[in-house]
Order: sequence, then structure tokens, then C-alpha cells
Amino acid sequence: MKHGKKYLESAKLIEAGKLYDPEEAVKLAMQTAKSKFDETIEVSVRLGVDPRQADQQVRGAVVLPHGTGKTVRVLVFAKGDQAKEAEAAGADYVGAEELVQKIQSENWFEFDVVVATPNMMGVVGRIGRILGPKGLMPNPKSGTVTMDVAKAISEIKAGKVEYRLDKQAIIHCPVGKKSFTAEQLTENLNALMSAIVRAKPAAAKGTYLRSVVLSSTMGPGIKINGLKF
Repeated sequence: MKHGKKYLESAKLIEAGKLYDPEEAVKLAMQTAKSKFDETIEVSVRLGVDPRQADQQVRGAVVLPHGTGKTVRVLVFAKGDQAKEAEAAGADYVGAEELVQKIQSENWFEFDVVVATPNMMGVVGRIGRILGPKGLMPNPKSGTVTMDVAKAISEIKAGKVEYRLDKQAIIHCPVGKKSFTAEQLTENLNALMSAIVRAKPAAAKGTYLRSVVLSSTMGPGIKINGLKF
């Protein structure tokens, strides 16, 4: 794979084989984010679990202290009082069967997170095969299936992020933007990692945090010492 001049310049700043402390890694990630746009700073965590086993799944959500720096569009499936609450709380889209139809017929995806009340999950289930692969299916574990839609919306808008294991046993999650201060990014990173550590399955054996790598959108990966979390 060929890399551009900026990437190669950034890579020279990183010491091969070194495991950085979180604070050092954050500052390096900011230095290596050389693009003109406000790059996202993301962490990739490889866990010592088997994603094929139901009792070794790692999934949850956490509100980052300083948010993600991204404006999140929330779609809520609700009716009656919950629909009114969702609108008052600042949901971008609120509806029921008509939104299912819009997604099915128009391939409409002008939203980033889906919240649903429990009594609407039968309706949402009709498009489960569409929402699931995109990571948009509401789930009780992430707090997106709830009767308290106002709380869910406020947390999402405040910077709530969902983390979940992929098929390679890796979690990818944003912790902010390069325009954040180093302190803000470090606090967000620590909050996310604390949540992932707390979510360790009882069935997990051996080393849990196999590798922790921080990077900007266009920058090289920076390895972090997992023992610091």
C-alpha cells in the first residue's frame, strides 16, 4: 500500500515498537493529523475474546465527557406521548410505520442513530436486515430501546458512543476531533477504555486488551500501553 507524503512524514514521528502512554499517544495523534479538515481521532482495541461465542460478546455505550465533535442525527420510532417527548427533546426525525416505508422504498438513511420504544420493535424489526448491517438497529444494551426517549436523545446528542466487537475481535470507536485539546481527547479516551475494561466477559481468558491503537483519519497508528487503563 502506497502512502502519501504527509503520512510518511507523520510516520517518522512514531518510534517503531514503542508502547506509548495515553497522554503521549494523544499528543502524537494530534501532531500526525496533517489534513486540512478536522480529522477524527479514533481508537482501535483488539480484545482477547472469541467473537463467535455468545458469552464473549463485548457491547455497550458510554457518554464521552467532551462529546465526539460530530453533530448526530437521531431518528426515533415512537407513538403518542413518547413521540411528543422525542420531538421536544430534539430528535431529528420521529415516526412509525411511515419511516419504515421511507427507508424500504427510498433507501433513506439521513440519520446516524436509531432509538425506539419497546412497543415499536415489532415495526422496526421489519427493516432489521437493512439496519443491522449498518450498525443502526436499536438495542437495549446500548440504551437505544427505551421508554425514556428524552434521556436517550439527550445522551446521544451530548456525545454518547456505542462500542461493539466486530468479527475480528476489534472495537473501533471515535474519541473526538483533532480540534479538541489534548486534555479533552485524553479524558474521552480514558472514559471509553474504562467502559470497555468494565465490560470484560466472565468467559474471557488470558490477556483481555491485546492491543490499543490510536490514529487520526489520515494518520498512522500509534500503539498504546494497555496496562495504563
